[in-house]
Amino acid sequence: MAAKDDGINGVLHGKYELGRQLGHGTFAKVYHARNLQTGRNVAMKVVAKEKVIKAGMMEHLKREISVMKMVNHPNIVELHEVMASKSKVYFVMELVRGGELFSKIEKGKLREDVARSYFQQLISAVDFCHSRGVYHRDLKPENLLLDDEGNLKVTDFGLSAFSDHLRHDGLLHTTCGTPAYVAPEVIGKKGYDGAKADIWSCGVILYVLLAGFLPFQDENVVAMYRKIYRGDFRCPPWFSSDARRLITKLLDPNPDCRITISKIIESSWFKKQTPKSFMFENDIIIQKRNKTETLNAFHIISLSEGFDLSPLFEEKKREEKEEMRFATTKSPETVVAKLESVATEMKFTVDKTGDESSLRMKGNEIGRKGRLGIMAEIWAVAPSLVVVEVKKSSGDTLEYNQFCSKQLRPALKDIVWTSGDESSPAGVVGCIN
Repeated sequence: MAAKDDGINGVLHGKYELGRQLGHGTFAKVYHARNLQTGRNVAMKVVAKEKVIKAGMMEHLKREISVMKMVNHPNIVELHEVMASKSKVYFVMELVRGGELFSKIEKGKLREDVARSYFQQLISAVDFCHSRGVYHRDLKPENLLLDDEGNLKVTDFGLSAFSDHLRHDGLLHTTCGTPAYVAPEVIGKKGYDGAKADIWSCGVILYVLLAGFLPFQDENVVAMYRKIYRGDFRCPPWFSSDARRLITKLLDPNPDCRITISKIIESSWFKKQTPKSFMFENDIIIQKRNKTETLNAFHIISLSEGFDLSPLFEEKKREEKEEMRFATTKSPETVVAKLESVATEMKFTVDKTGDESSLRMKGNEIGRKGRLGIMAEIWAVAPSLVVVEVKKSSGDTLEYNQFCSKQLRPALKDIVWTSGDESSPAGVVGCIN
């Protein structure tokens, strides 16, 4: 049945058919809608302009639109388009049917492997936002949705901030967020780093996922703030030692000592495999087994023009990639020597394994998110074919992509195998018949 209230017609702008109401907030209502041209189901967030203007929140609304256009990520609710009338603003968004993560927590604590999966997706989304200079500032289970397949989606960027909003001291100063999830330095009102404040909120979320209740609880809000300010919490006895160690670092009341996202990703708890221990690349499932990969025809074809041809199989923008892959007929020793040469030229430190199967490079300059770290893994997948995967292990994604495009790709061009090479690698021709 089409929505008729609030002056909304059944068909909006001749393009969207509105259905039942899904939810509502102070300034907006959310409806199920269908694009009449494509048949795609979407969520339609309808914001009343008058209410927003009276509350002095118009800048927040504009900011939310700007942010959502910037953050295109698998674990962030996608904004398809924005429309407006004299009295309303319409957000046409990805329809996420699985409800809030909060509803799962209401039923009790989650298994550690399930909590890890959600937390990994949350950190991936938050890391992406921070690499774009966006700070959410209201991360909580109510703002984390689940799709039909149980994938996490971050939503509600109404309180977010850009790096452009930093004052002369390089900090944010607006006190905002949900009391139980807000970082102590935000309460202190002396300015705060938006990235570090988001990490604190992620720590509270992880605690709640594993415990089923909040780390800082008190009926008196002032008393709760005191606990937050002191970092006064205890982990339940069922937390594993690795989980306890990570949460303690996430909920460090001193933002200068709080763990960074790069260190979170490197932590032993975060890296543990979940039951679905698969990588998904270009719609092809790859399961790593002891430094080897089983490659089928599609893998070889995707490598056959040198650097991977993933744009043929996906719509993600190239600048968002955090890894690259290529094939070569050169030996692993030659590949390592080539990578070492690039690293030396860029004044990177190098750490390699004795069996020439991997190599780590670390920049000496401090970038936007610390020193840039790069790891290269090398697999001999056929008698004369080597596959190399280069990926970011720490630092800023944009700085990594600039390094790859300006230094690494040009330097490796002469060893990358392409389908135009006169000699095909042994074992490959039969694979792509």
